[in-house]
Amino acid sequence: MDFKKYTQNSFFMIAGPCVVESETLCMNVAQQLKKIGEELHIPFIFKASYKKANRTSVQSFSGIGDEKALKILEKVKTVFDIPILTDVHETKDVDLVKDIIDIIQIPAFLCRQTELIQKAAATMKPVNIKKGQFVSAQTMILATEKVSSMGNTQYMLTERGTFLGYEDLVVDMRNIPRMKQSGAIVIYDSTHSIQQPGKMGTSSGGVRDMIEPLTWAAIAAGADGVFVETHPDPRAGLSDAGSMLPLKDFKAFISKAKSVFELAKTLQ
Repeated sequence: MDFKKYTQNSFFMIAGPCVVESETLCMNVAQQLKKIGEELHIPFIFKASYKKANRTSVQSFSGIGDEKALKILEKVKTVFDIPILTDVHETKDVDLVKDIIDIIQIPAFLCRQTELIQKAAATMKPVNIKKGQFVSAQTMILATEKVSSMGNTQYMLTERGTFLGYEDLVVDMRNIPRMKQSGAIVIYDSTHSIQQPGKMGTSSGGVRDMIEPLTWAAIAAGADGVFVETHPDPRAGLSDAGSMLPLKDFKAFISKAKSVFELAKTLQ
């Protein structure tokens, strides 16, 4: 996948449920998001984790099984003719997903894992590295060099907040222009950034009313696109229930986001 050609260097959205819960959920969400993207002329990449390796509690949902989940993602890709993004957690995962997935994502907690990043980069597919909640923008620029060391120039960095105390995140908007200095496409994670890690005891909470203002600020700071987890009924979601955007609110949200992006461009 040529990411820049696909997005045509315009505002884009990476969106979908946090994790593959079922075929019905993924097909429903993908269908609605594709329609929104076409109506608003916003390039769309479908996102869902085929498994969740980093969980707050041993009781937390981690997936429906790797093979089953990847078959669902492959069906979404085929039926709707859209690119797919998912995470990898170990080097062996790259071989498992590389023939199905269009964009390989490195989770925030693994952003320093050199072998994992280089294994993903060796596929020559676009690699999205989520900024760790514990690292600086400069550290993330070094992460892009791990991708380019494999001859792969398709790398993206995603801002998703920084730890503040024990149960909250803060978004330092300075990270966005700083990470763009690497030449990377920089994405703002609208939903993970409002998480409150471990707030609910065995799961993370979230402050949904901060999704919009922080997104507008990130776009104004230079974000090229947004990453949004969404669900028809977030409260019933099996992962990140406290931070996903209700699907019914998605069109209004992304329409405003595009408008902010277009306005910001006129001011540059």
